[in-house]
Amino acid sequence: MTFASLLLVVLASLVHATWNLLAKRAAAVGPVFVFAYNLVACVAYAPWVAYLVIAGRGTAWTGVGAAFVLLSALIHLGYSLCLQRGYQVADLSVVYPVARGTGPMLSTIGAFLILGERPSGLGVLGLILVVAGIGLIATQGDLSAFRRPGGQAGVRWGSATGGLIATYTVVDAYAVKTLGIVPVMLDWFSNLLRFFLLSPLVIADPRRALAAMRGYWRFAIGVGLLSPLSYILVLAALGSGAPLSLVAPMREMSMMVGALMGMVILHERVGPWRLVGCSVLIGGVVFLSAG
Repeated sequence: MTFASLLLVVLASLVHATWNLLAKRAAAVGPVFVFAYNLVACVAYAPWVAYLVIAGRGTAWTGVGAAFVLLSALIHLGYSLCLQRGYQVADLSVVYPVARGTGPMLSTIGAFLILGERPSGLGVLGLILVVAGIGLIATQGDLSAFRRPGGQAGVRWGSATGGLIATYTVVDAYAVKTLGIVPVMLDWFSNLLRFFLLSPLVIADPRRALAAMRGYWRFAIGVGLLSPLSYILVLAALGSGAPLSLVAPMREMSMMVGALMGMVILHERVGPWRLVGCSVLIGGVVFLSAG
């Protein structure tokens, strides 16, 4: 991996953790906030998509391609709403790393159970470490935390989000690699469809929606700009020749960045056990990628 590719991946991790921090700060708004940042993303990246359309790149979609774009939009919508709900009921330093860690874990389990792949020693070790890391993050070394009111909320919503991450990763990879849809166009049309799917929330009561977004538009602008950008940076690293086997685990450094942001900026009680849990979780994801 070249130094330029390394910088792209590191920057992508920082950008990803940053937009999740912004989403956490606007957690109280709920689905209307998701609508708002999808609107921002559609407007901000429209010139790029228009350029691709004029240049004739990635526009020759088949019916199957259009179906996959719709499927991607629905899964990403579920992911966005699930993540936002998780941030309403639990800490960023719990939901974010759990979501990021369970995605690779569930993808690996699916490969074992559905595709019939044989688990390697590293793969099994990775699964064990991911589960252990999630436990440390959620309980901070105190297992009685699971029995407290709301003690499982962060793990539950983070795991659900991770499941949706694993699902859209497979769908988007097939759309890009097999069907030849340009990644930026896939992301933009997926955002556009989510915008229309969420529109009834705003149309039903525009004044209430605007009131809910008062003071939160700067966060919506940040998420709308940064969320697609983090994806584009990773694709740029891969396009420059960086191997996926290195890029995938390196992206997971965003887990630690997210936990530190929760501690420093949001003043969440992170503690040493949660940081150790993030480290264990990152190690597990690295082993999953290697296995």
